[in-house]
Amino acid sequence: MTDAICYRDAYARSVESLVEGAEPSGDGLLLRLERTVFYPGGGGQPADTGTFLALDPLWGGQRWQVASARKAGDEILHLLSSVDPADGPEPGARLRVDIDWERRYLLMRTHTALHTLCGVVWRDYGAQVTGGNMEPGAGRMDFEFERMSGELVGEIEAKVNAELLAGREVRVRVLPRADAFAIPDLIRTKVNLLPEGIAEVRTVEIVGLDLQADGGTHVANTREVGRIRVTGYESKGRINKRIRLEVVDAHTPDSGATARPGD
Repeated sequence: MTDAICYRDAYARSVESLVEGAEPSGDGLLLRLERTVFYPGGGGQPADTGTFLALDPLWGGQRWQVASARKAGDEILHLLSSVDPADGPEPGARLRVDIDWERRYLLMRTHTALHTLCGVVWRDYGAQVTGGNMEPGAGRMDFEFERMSGELVGEIEAKVNAELLAGREVRVRVLPRADAFAIPDLIRTKVNLLPEGIAEVRTVEIVGLDLQADGGTHVANTREVGRIRVTGYESKGRINKRIRLEVVDAHTPDSGATARPGD
């Protein structure tokens, strides 16, 4: 089982780890590590990218680009694209594992912005989520709205920015399944995407606004997001409306909340 640090510390940027497994892939080499700071993707959030640095003298400080990561059961596999297996690290090698922090942090800000949007729409309009996706700095959410207008979208944008400016704490917890499903409206999506039979549920709470089941990475306070701009809205069906947004105003995390080199 990979020790997936990202789920408990989204600000961890780097860690040292042993390679536990390596196997050829159609587009490179897949590595399984003892532990990692890479987020493997899911829930609309893309997987991290980054680098591996060889720490063993045998490799002479060689560095490899990590194109993506993905879950495989309890493991996280890291893709070294276009790397011949003979030229990649082998099981037992020690690496420094680094994510592309600027990209990750922008995704964290984007993800928290989208949850803030969900919280405002649910609280003030009672609309469920029917879909969503994101990239660094931009995203979209689909809601069960019968009607959508520029005036309504402008109202939603202003409310979201007010919540971000309020500096709400963002808390992550892992709850037993029974406790999690006892929370009203924990599942905001039209379809429950949680796997059957899971024993624990990870939740993300924007204190005073939103509480959802979620597996992604988030900032610790809504002020870190900056503000959002709605870049478009469209109809995707009779009662399915899409809102697109981008994150603007660069913010950086406080020095006290930033990552430790290891975990």
